[in-house]
Amino acid sequence: MNRRQFVAASLAATAAVGLAPVLGGTSTAEAKRTHMNILVLTGSPRKNGNSATLAAWFTKGAEEAGHSVRRFDAAFKDVHPCTACNSCGMDGPCVFQDDFQFVREHIIAAEGVVFATPLYYFGFSSQLKAVIDRFYAINGKIHRAKKAVLLMTYADNAARKEQPLVTHYEMLLEYLGWTDAGRVIAPGVWPAGAINSTSYPQQAYTLGKSL
Repeated sequence: MNRRQFVAASLAATAAVGLAPVLGGTSTAEAKRTHMNILVLTGSPRKNGNSATLAAWFTKGAEEAGHSVRRFDAAFKDVHPCTACNSCGMDGPCVFQDDFQFVREHIIAAEGVVFATPLYYFGFSSQLKAVIDRFYAINGKIHRAKKAVLLMTYADNAARKEQPLVTHYEMLLEYLGWTDAGRVIAPGVWPAGAINSTSYPQQAYTLGKSL
């Protein structure tokens, strides 16, 4: 259910019990219902890369909407690839004590998770993929309802070339039981900063503010 549907359903329920909605403000109960903890995971190794720009604009919109946002820039962190040792048993401590601990701490409690990545060889950047693979150690804790967002950039203009990453994203959500809350997919941007002359940053901002 998106935000508009939620508001419509709430007003209908209020009318059904004969209560008038409070005008001129938002109740404390409603504020608690709409507030989200959001974890933004970025994969670009360029600090001013195009997907990083989308992440920044999304964050701006989400914070203006009253959400709490934490960001993890995978390319600038120490995240060891999963080695399939199975020591965690899919729901326990990982043998690697590295920066993934930040993700582990915040993704479990998050209501929303954002994947911001450039398209590298038709998939997530390797830095972000390493983070996703480490979900294995918290598998039992993150199989619960969450919203997810995909922010993706790539240099080409052929829509079919984005499909492998999009399919990966969709299958990841299906497996985890998460719901897609929106996507901003920006083709035709290659040099850092190229996205600034497009409408995609505004789209990311609007998406963040609409959650």
